[in-house]
Amino acid sequence: MTKIAIIIGSTRPGRNGEAVARWVYENAAKRTGVEYELVDLAEWNLPHLDEAMPAAMGQYAGEHTKAWAAKIAEFDGYLFVTPEYNHSTSGALKNAIDYVGAEWYNKAAGFVSYGVFGGARAVEHLRLVLSQLQVATVSAHVGLSLAHDFENWQLKPTDQQTAALTPLFDQLEAWSAALETVRAAAEENEDEAAA
Repeated sequence: MTKIAIIIGSTRPGRNGEAVARWVYENAAKRTGVEYELVDLAEWNLPHLDEAMPAAMGQYAGEHTKAWAAKIAEFDGYLFVTPEYNHSTSGALKNAIDYVGAEWYNKAAGFVSYGVFGGARAVEHLRLVLSQLQVATVSAHVGLSLAHDFENWQLKPTDQQTAALTPLFDQLEAWSAALETVRAAAEENEDEAAA
């Protein structure tokens, strides 16, 4: 069964990200043939990147890095819930992405963002970062406006935004499943090279 992580990309006290991610998860849980799991960066307490070797080397020293790598490796795809801070994503999310390498490769990602302008610039930055990690990002995207989808800083998504989750889920699930063959071929090539 395809397994997709909904990653809460903010660790800020009082963040909106947890409410947004729970809304996404409640809608995702209604889907069949796929398993979604909430992954909250605030629970991982990853320090500022402290690995001596680049993530691409796969030689993780820290126990926190090894645990994070194992968690990321569990999934076929990712749905990032990201705020927009200063025209980009959060430092916590970028840090978490940078911690590991191959665990992201040949998988799919989608985005639900939020901010004054719906978080669109954060998503564009994430698309660039993830492309370097061989993550295919889907075009469907839900961008929540702090002016229209929140009331007194509480999430109140419109019916239109809830409906927009469906094509996002559809694309992310299809690409996550399709890339399984790419991952299998890459693993086969690695095994042949090691033999």
